[in-house]
Amino acid sequence: MKISTERILTTHVGSLPRSQAVTDGVFAHEKGELTDVDGFRATIAAAVKDVVAKQADAGVDIVSDGEMSKISYATYIKDRISGFDGDSARNPPRDLEEFPGFLQRQAKGGGTPSYRRPKCVGEIALKDMAPVEADIDNFKAAIAAAPAAEGFMNAASPGVIALFQPNEYYPNHEAYLEALANAMRHEYEAIVAAGFVLQLDSPDLGLGRHMMFKDEEDAAYEALASLHVEALNHAVRNIPADRMRLHVCWGNYEGPHHCDAPMEMVLPIALKAKPQALLFEAANPRHAHEWRVFQDADLPEDKILVPGVIDSTTNFIEHPKLVAERIIRFAQIVGRERVIAGTDCGFSTFAGFGAVDPDIVYAKLRALGDGAALASDALWSRAA
Repeated sequence: MKISTERILTTHVGSLPRSQAVTDGVFAHEKGELTDVDGFRATIAAAVKDVVAKQADAGVDIVSDGEMSKISYATYIKDRISGFDGDSARNPPRDLEEFPGFLQRQAKGGGTPSYRRPKCVGEIALKDMAPVEADIDNFKAAIAAAPAAEGFMNAASPGVIALFQPNEYYPNHEAYLEALANAMRHEYEAIVAAGFVLQLDSPDLGLGRHMMFKDEEDAAYEALASLHVEALNHAVRNIPADRMRLHVCWGNYEGPHHCDAPMEMVLPIALKAKPQALLFEAANPRHAHEWRVFQDADLPEDKILVPGVIDSTTNFIEHPKLVAERIIRFAQIVGRERVIAGTDCGFSTFAGFGAVDPDIVYAKLRALGDGAALASDALWSRAA
């Protein structure tokens, strides 16, 4: 993957605002009500070209397809691997449970996804590679029209699939993860074979602590989360580490987040994962202080850090000087070449909802680029 050899490069977590036409199409597909399949495919292809061009215009170096074709970053898999059906009960994070009034307000405001979250009710196996092949083709065409330094594509990790789609078929959690890893391997390898960096989305390592594992003791959470990493590493055993990046977060929602596991607990688990680059939250008020954790951590010498230096849940446009300060902190820990400036999370983790106004999303991304330029001036001029 590209690294910051001459200046601080910029990227983001993946999902970007979808147009109404795209949102209507993915929901019609979800409900089995899509009548114009060719028209929908053309809409998605055009949307990917548009979103890549907007990223390029905003100054983003390492771009994505915006996850245009996906209804969400974790449940999209039911169209690609077998074994899923029905719907599952919602399991709110512990922090929102402790503030039921806010939880209700968030649900009324559209912050709680209303699409199906199917359960695992049968054997998991590869079902259809056509969706990922279409995503790859659309992304290649978009980058050809608006060249970027590099492209990355998102894919759900085995652990985050298990987080949102409960198992009612396999005898235990370990067997469920193994089946998911074996099935998702095909998508992971196809993305890398196409020439893109694979981003594995694994909020289960952070969010999972106060959601999936909220009733467990710390030691049990650490053991279960480590099991998730083992499954992920098994799935990507054929992919070089430097062609992958791992995203960890505590849930992309405005909320108390006072039940979030501290970075001191999450980082050692995340570092067991094979991907070379680690994307994580470092801008929001609950985690902005945790850059200090990296000072004391035993980081592999080739690990690339992609801290979130702009928030993804508020409409504040960060000042470039603040962005630069955040970047420089991490550069002073691991060196400028091992830092890429990123975002806390995606800006539209499920279709039809985004806390940040679409126009402000790209203004924030421009601020990201401006801050990276300031940091580059400081870091490279000091070394001159």
